[in-house]
Amino acid sequence: MKRSNRIVWIGAIALGVIILLTLIAAPNNSKISNGSTYNRAPNGYGAWYAFMQQQGTTIQRWQKPLSNLKTEKSPVTFLQVYSTLREPVLDYEERKWVEKGNTLVILGVNQQVTAADFSTMQKSPFGDVKIETRRRYAKAKQQHVSLGDRFGAVVWEEKYNKGKAIFSTTRYLAANAYQDNLSNFKYLANLVTNKNKSVFVDEYIHGYKDADIRQSQGQGDLLSYFAKTPVLPILVQVGVLLVVLIWAQNRRFGKPVALDTPVVDNSQAYIQALAGVLQKAESSDFVLEMVGKEEQLQLQKALGLGQIPLERQTLLNRWVEKTGASAAELEAVLKLQSRKRRMSERELLSWLGKWQIVRRQL
Repeated sequence: MKRSNRIVWIGAIALGVIILLTLIAAPNNSKISNGSTYNRAPNGYGAWYAFMQQQGTTIQRWQKPLSNLKTEKSPVTFLQVYSTLREPVLDYEERKWVEKGNTLVILGVNQQVTAADFSTMQKSPFGDVKIETRRRYAKAKQQHVSLGDRFGAVVWEEKYNKGKAIFSTTRYLAANAYQDNLSNFKYLANLVTNKNKSVFVDEYIHGYKDADIRQSQGQGDLLSYFAKTPVLPILVQVGVLLVVLIWAQNRRFGKPVALDTPVVDNSQAYIQALAGVLQKAESSDFVLEMVGKEEQLQLQKALGLGQIPLERQTLLNRWVEKTGASAAELEAVLKLQSRKRRMSERELLSWLGKWQIVRRQL
């Protein structure tokens, strides 16, 4: 290899290493979704949001700054679940907004770690609320404490003119991890639904933004995003380097590589061969029986009925209970496979299509 070519390749490898290290060392923003109602993980609030909708509460996600929430005519409740602890102090904008009669609920505020047990069950009108934090607000006035113990307040409120702010030292008050402890869900629901106010959940702090907000912040397209990140200069440098290498070499990067012989999938080949034999023999009754049994077993497992074939009526009853759909639709496909007669190709395809409809309703 010539010296000039060696230098080019060393430069390309060095640039590749720099790009790889940049991507690996980039800050991890995955924690921003902690507390989001879009998050189905244990630290998310997707289950609580669904619980509120089932209760008929007027609740919606808010994907804009707080300043865009106009509430002069009808005060509302605004829930913020922070990914990282913040200070329990309202800034100027928040204070002015609360003073108009609105309620601001903030889950996840920083307070002193006390000698309290990490996991405790706090008494509330809705049952025992599970709390997993040692942080307490020791200076809260007793009449303002909503949830707490002898070590201090876990949840408390502060009045601001016509409105109020509610603070919680734990951001996991009604997280998905507490779905089995319904008291947590009911307790938070009561905090945010006082006086029949509409409830908004802040998703803007979790990185979710409406299209008009992204546009106003210059995030409306992919080019604008790359223009604000270090990725764009790297991509430009890589592109220039590739153009230079192609122009200098005018051939493939390295020696030609022989193509590998594709590996035959024996299982797939066997299935295709068997299907061809059954089609020629017009053995649709065999296909109907075998496929029907497998479809029924898969349906039983999806309905939580195990893998042992059950009577048709038992399966129909469970189907109606689980899906709320009519039993006639499922009964039609089950009856068809129990007749064990030959079917035309069109009838067989129609029967398979009905099974697809049944699966989609699960």
